[in-house]
Amino acid sequence: MELEEVTINELQAEMAQGHITARQLTEMYIERIHSLDQHGPTLQSVIELNPDALDIAQQLDQERAATGSRGPLHGIPILLKDNIATLDKMHTTAGSLALLNARPPRDAFVAHKLREAGAVILGKTNLSEWANFRSSNSSSGWSGRGGQTHNPYILDRTPCGSSSGSAVAVAANLATVALGTETDGSILCPSSINGIVGIKPTVGLTSRAGVIPIAHSQDTVGSFGRTVTDAAIVLGTITGVDPHDPTTQGAHFHDDYTKFLDADGLKGARIGVCRQLYFGYHAQTDALINAGIERMAALGATIIDHADIPTAQQMSSSESELQVLLYEFKADLNAYLSELTESPVRSLAEIISFNDAHAEQEQPYFGQNLLQQAQATTDLNDPLYLNALAENRRLARQDGIDAVMDAHKLDALVMPTRGPAWCIDWINGDHDIGGSAQAAALAGYPAISVPAGFVLGLPIGMTLMGRAYSEPTLIKLAYAFEQATKQRRPPQFLPTLK
Repeated sequence: MELEEVTINELQAEMAQGHITARQLTEMYIERIHSLDQHGPTLQSVIELNPDALDIAQQLDQERAATGSRGPLHGIPILLKDNIATLDKMHTTAGSLALLNARPPRDAFVAHKLREAGAVILGKTNLSEWANFRSSNSSSGWSGRGGQTHNPYILDRTPCGSSSGSAVAVAANLATVALGTETDGSILCPSSINGIVGIKPTVGLTSRAGVIPIAHSQDTVGSFGRTVTDAAIVLGTITGVDPHDPTTQGAHFHDDYTKFLDADGLKGARIGVCRQLYFGYHAQTDALINAGIERMAALGATIIDHADIPTAQQMSSSESELQVLLYEFKADLNAYLSELTESPVRSLAEIISFNDAHAEQEQPYFGQNLLQQAQATTDLNDPLYLNALAENRRLARQDGIDAVMDAHKLDALVMPTRGPAWCIDWINGDHDIGGSAQAAALAGYPAISVPAGFVLGLPIGMTLMGRAYSEPTLIKLAYAFEQATKQRRPPQFLPTLK
């Protein structure tokens, strides 16, 4: 069978009919990773393969034969971003050489849920080191451990980040689906730039326990798929109450988001177009998204244009987000490191020292100014931190997303996710001209990026954003748009722009 663009449901049908086994499927994906990721175009999206993957797949085949399938992920290979801990033979490093041979006390809750569902954890993916919270002029997709991940559409272009490897691997058909994490844009940006679907859930919908953190007020674990259906299947699998992450206690989650898939889901929906700040930075991107909005109107949606987030400019110019991230990163990372059963480093201070001692491997292109600024903070009782956190939530929630949605009685907001991928630049860092992620990031609210078209062969995504726990609505709307437009197409691995 062909792996290109195959879906979870298609793979389950093939396995149910005995046309392929989970072991054979896992072997095929491993071979594809060897030929495209480690050789050939050399995408460098997979940082490590699970040495037990074939044995796990074979055990799941035996279980299927004996007692039947556990569900839609039974025998399906999945990749995890290398900041999601697994208690197995693989490392969990956030791309840093400092955490090689560190040992977590348990699987991350989301990894545990995947194993329970019968998924085959195929390996770990490369990322922007420390989830892109190391330097203010970093290159997305680069880590000391994994090197530079490349965009599969045009190889000298950025994969974006920080969930670079997860998005690239799904786009290049190296796995059916993958997990990523987002603090501010780390799922939305790479899904858009790599032409796939990315779901950034409400903070607390998925557990962060066992995930190397940036900031507990914004971190969330989400899913990548080539279709809305596949991303929704994975999202439902990884939700649940986790005693190790108290934020999940009050979450309004579902264990099956596919029940919200509706090809007619745009009929009667009220969707607001956020133009201020989120349009205007790239003309061809604007044209694509405007065409997509017109299509949504033709499919029965009521479009409110303009429906700007009143505080968008204030959020963009405020220093509060960075302040919160610096304070929470130090506290949260030190807490994560303290729980490891084995680790070469036990604090942010020791990581900074490690990077200085191994500068040739860890700092060949850019430094660690964000780590140093985080280390200089005090603690989470500092009024500077508490005031910044309160400002973030006010600007993003009641004065921001909630305000515009209340005013126009909206089901969702829409805007471009990003412009096209920029060239990888290790000297000057990323050339980011605009994006959709900040408001939902600061609010802790959900957003989905869905393919909307191409500019000169580079993918462009559309963001649908909503209130806390509005994933069912966003999935319904994204699915209806996807089914009507079918903008996803596989990459060509071109060396440079023609």
